[in-house]
Amino acid sequence: MSVGRAGTSLCVDWIGLLFACLLTLFIALPLLVVGTWAFTEVWRYPSVVPQQFGLRFWGQTLARPDVWNALLLSLRLTTTVTLLSAIICLPAAYAFARMRFPGRNILFLSFLASHAFPKFGLLVAIAGIFLQLGLISTFWGVVLIQLVGTLMLMIWIPVAAFQNVDRRMEEAARDAGATPLRVFWSITLPQAAPTISAALLLTFVGTFYETEGAWLIGAPEIRTMPVLMISFINNQIVVQYGAVLSVMLWVPSFIALMFARRVVGTGAFARGFGA
Repeated sequence: MSVGRAGTSLCVDWIGLLFACLLTLFIALPLLVVGTWAFTEVWRYPSVVPQQFGLRFWGQTLARPDVWNALLLSLRLTTTVTLLSAIICLPAAYAFARMRFPGRNILFLSFLASHAFPKFGLLVAIAGIFLQLGLISTFWGVVLIQLVGTLMLMIWIPVAAFQNVDRRMEEAARDAGATPLRVFWSITLPQAAPTISAALLLTFVGTFYETEGAWLIGAPEIRTMPVLMISFINNQIVVQYGAVLSVMLWVPSFIALMFARRVVGTGAFARGFGA
C-alpha cells in the first residue's frame, strides 16, 4: 500500500511539473521574445539569437511626443476611473454585504452582465448611445466606458471583504458607545482594507491596459498607451517600436506587483474571501 501511495504521489508531481512547463512556455516565452526584440537592433532569420543588441530604438521611441502624451493620458484616465469606481462602488459593496432589500440578488448578479457576454458587442451598443450624447472621442466618454469594466472587481471583491469582517468587534465597539461612523472607520474599514486595496490595484492595472473601449469610444482624439502600441504594430514595419512600447507597458504592472507584495500582502484575497 505504501508503494502505491508513493507511486501516486510521484505521478502527481510529474503532472504538476508538466503544467508548470506548459505555463512557462505559453506565458514566459512570449514575454521573453518581446523583451528581447525591444533591445535588438539586428535579428535576421534563421538565427536563434539576435546578431546585434542596442538601445537605438528606445531612443527613437522615447523621442516621440505622442508616446509621452499617450502615457500621461493613460495615467490620468486610469487614476480618474479608479477613484470614481471607488467612490461609486465601495458604498454599493457595503450595502450589498450588510443590507437586505428587494431585488438585491438580481441586482448583485447583474454586475456580471458586462463579463457574461461578448464585450465588443456591448461596447458597440454603448457607443451608439454615446454618439447621440456627444461623448465619442472625449476624455469622459472613455472614462465612462472604462467604468463599466470595473464594476465586477470593485463590487464583488469588497463585498466579500465586508462580509468577512469580525462582527463581534463591531458589536463590542457599539456596546462601548462608538457611533456607527466610528465603528466603520476604526473597526470595519481596517479589516477590509487589504482586500479593498487589492481590488483597487486590480482596477488600476486593468484600466491601464484596457484597449477595446478606449479605441472604440476614444478614437481618434484619445490615444492611450495600449491603443498607441496597437497602432505602432499595425502601421510600422519595424518590430522594435511595438516591442519597446510593450516593455514600457510592463512597468505599471511591475510597480503594482511590488506594491501588492509589500503593502497589501499576498494573503489579502484569502482574508477577504474568508480563506
